[in-house]
Formats: sequence, C-alpha cells, structure tokens
Amino acid sequence: MRKAKPKKKILLPDPKFNDPYVTRFVNNLMYSGKKNIAYQIFYDSLDIVGDKFKSEGKTPLEIFKQALENITPQVEVKARRVGGATFQVPMEIRADRKVSISMKNMISFARKRTGHSMAERLAAELMAAYKLEGGAYKKKEDTHRMAEANKAFAHFRF
Repeated sequence: MRKAKPKKKILLPDPKFNDPYVTRFVNNLMYSGKKNIAYQIFYDSLDIVGDKFKSEGKTPLEIFKQALENITPQVEVKARRVGGATFQVPMEIRADRKVSISMKNMISFARKRTGHSMAERLAAELMAAYKLEGGAYKKKEDTHRMAEANKAFAHFRF
C-alpha cells in the first residue's frame, strides 16, 4: 500500500446498554442516516427476545452477543488465480472482519425473513442464531464447509 492505513474510528457506546458493540450493530442496521429509528428497531427486538427467554436467566444483551458469536465465521474462501486456474483458497479472517461479517449476515437474513416489523424479524433471527439455527447460522456453516472442502489449496495462501 502506498498510503498509511486510515485511523480506526472510535465508536461511542449506545445510550441504553453503554456498549460500543451495539452501536456498531445499529450502524449496520441503519438506512439513510436514520439512527434513531435503527436504535428503536434494535431495542424493540431485544425487548421481544427478553420476553421470549425470560426463563433462560440471561439478559437480552447477553443473548444478542451469544447469537452473534454463534454466527461468526472463523475461515472464509477467497478466489486465487494460479496458472490460469482459479482456486478457492481457505483463509483465516481478521477479528474485525469476523464481527463485521456476522453483523451483516444477521441483518441481511433478518430482512429476508417474513414478519410484521423489522424488530420482530430481527428478534426472530437473533433467537434462531442463539439456538444454532436460522439463515445466518446456516451461512456460517456453509462457509466453513466450503473452506474444509478446499483445504487442499491452503498452500496457495498469499
């Protein structure tokens, strides 16, 4: 790279849980700069999750973090051209990118779900991920399976 790496922006913690992780999720959830609406959707979905998992003995924020951890991929495959052939090369993912991928998968699969409001769909996807099921969890499993199938090409790592 010719230029220096850009500085990482420090995210302020969210107003309710005082957690920068939540702020990052809400920033991914947000459309057209409507951050208040994104916060409202997120908090409503955590309320729904809290109602459903009362007997679990965990706070909705702990359930949210566990769900994200469950759908965080450890490896991914990248296309690499070697002598005219393209190989899918499995690679470890940077910690920052892992978080980003898991959040984006959670949100995209929540948007694809059927439901009345986005808060309900996000809550449903969170609960599914917490129970090791749902679209985002399946995507992680598929990614891992793909990397496992192509581990013979790991020596092409760059």
